[in-house]
Amino acid sequence: MSHRPPSSLPGRRGVLRGSLAASAALALPAVGAAAAPAFALSGRPKAAWGVQAGDVGADSGLIWTRSDRPARMIVETSATESFRRATKWHGPLIGAGTDFTGTTRLRGLPPGEQIHYRVVLADPDDPRRTGEPVTGTFRTTPVGRRDGVRFLWSGDIAGQGWGINPDLGGYRVYEDMRALNPDFFLCSGDNIYADGPILPSVTLPDGRVWRNVTTEEKSKVAETLAEFRGAFRYNLLDENLRRFNAQVPSIVQWDDHEVHNNWYPGQILDDARYTEKDTNVLAARSLRAFSEYFPVSTLRPGDDEGRVYRVLRHGPLLDVFVLDMRSYRNANSPGRQPDDATGILGARQLAWLKRELSRSRAVWKVIASDMPLGLVVADGKVNFEAVAQGDPGAPLGRELQIAELLRHIKHDRITGTLWLTADVHYTSAQHYDPSRAAFQDFEPFWEFVSGPLAAGGFQAVKLDATFGPEQSFIKAPDRANTSPMETPQYFGEVDIDGGSGELTVRLRQQGGDVLFSKALRPGRVGQ
Repeated sequence: MSHRPPSSLPGRRGVLRGSLAASAALALPAVGAAAAPAFALSGRPKAAWGVQAGDVGADSGLIWTRSDRPARMIVETSATESFRRATKWHGPLIGAGTDFTGTTRLRGLPPGEQIHYRVVLADPDDPRRTGEPVTGTFRTTPVGRRDGVRFLWSGDIAGQGWGINPDLGGYRVYEDMRALNPDFFLCSGDNIYADGPILPSVTLPDGRVWRNVTTEEKSKVAETLAEFRGAFRYNLLDENLRRFNAQVPSIVQWDDHEVHNNWYPGQILDDARYTEKDTNVLAARSLRAFSEYFPVSTLRPGDDEGRVYRVLRHGPLLDVFVLDMRSYRNANSPGRQPDDATGILGARQLAWLKRELSRSRAVWKVIASDMPLGLVVADGKVNFEAVAQGDPGAPLGRELQIAELLRHIKHDRITGTLWLTADVHYTSAQHYDPSRAAFQDFEPFWEFVSGPLAAGGFQAVKLDATFGPEQSFIKAPDRANTSPMETPQYFGEVDIDGGSGELTVRLRQQGGDVLFSKALRPGRVGQ
């Protein structure tokens, strides 16, 4: 958006003074000496940072945890909470090389079933010495369509200095989302704000004081691998998020703030806060930490490509195409190039997306975009950050790739596409139609925006008429960087009916209230 040294669980000394006095209700992970060597820890291994499931399929899934010391990760799965007839999975030996995080891939699971799992950490020198199990659950994707699919999406967490506020009970929006019990959660990027320090307190315009839980790593911008790891670890201090992770599996993508605001490959930063100015170096460190802290199937050890973009198939009703609009883009510019093969996706990712969309037999094809298409997101006075660049005429610059993709969807008769994103820190619904557009060789489609989850709110940006967007709904603050105390946080819900195949999008705000709803019929090239 425009606007390793090994470490254990954060000790009281590792949480900056003045920020934790009223945070007992957040139930932070168990404390220990922040930099204590593993051999100095007594007792048994602990997984106090919780568990996560990710990239769940019909017969597979990934399970994540973090230990407080070297340990062997063991996962047990069962059809019941009692764990009768449990199946045991021997996971990796986790240690300092991955910041004591580990992921275990489960295979051969029954499709369309509720899977209960528990993670046990064992002492690598004495397998009988195990820590307390930490439990979680998820549903494998169905092979039939009877039960339907329901998922949530949003993004933008701990941005603009608004972190875990103990006075508000932390990230309470995760409780609102957990209560809906979705099949999965799609995080549309900006999982962290590596370029945004979290200070102990911020005074609001009306004189109220916002207080943050803070840590040493989040007291400055992230540059080292240890600092990126600490930034990803920060959000897991929140009990609401850990509880949500244990119940709802995730599909995670990234955007700019995992590295630096509006970054692109090859950029050299003009930011006095940084000693490391090369974004390629910073991005590599961030991606390593990202792969350690999220269960992403294409970032597992041994994967040749090591990429964020991928397709997740959720039975016959839904395929989710996760894009990476950050790693392969060209430099931000005025966006007026008449020829642009690199664009925002890169040539290889665009070819992959066209190929996989054509292969998909799902009723609905959700394109999970980390940036909006027709919203004009500026980068300074003359450059642009997303696809649109404010010129309402024929496609130029990065718009050329999107035009190529939309043309492909039309001419290959690909039905049931819709775009989901976050990024701009408000919520809106846009319908794109060639009858209103400068470029007309495409079929109508919808784009829905929802976020942030825990960040500042921003004013609405302008629409670019190249692809003919019309805004059916918008809710945004009237000034920049309003705190979550002043404006609500937003998330979206997608509900696909198993019988009719009808897809309903609901834009929600914190508390669960529905702000806007739109039902879409299946089997159509455009809507």
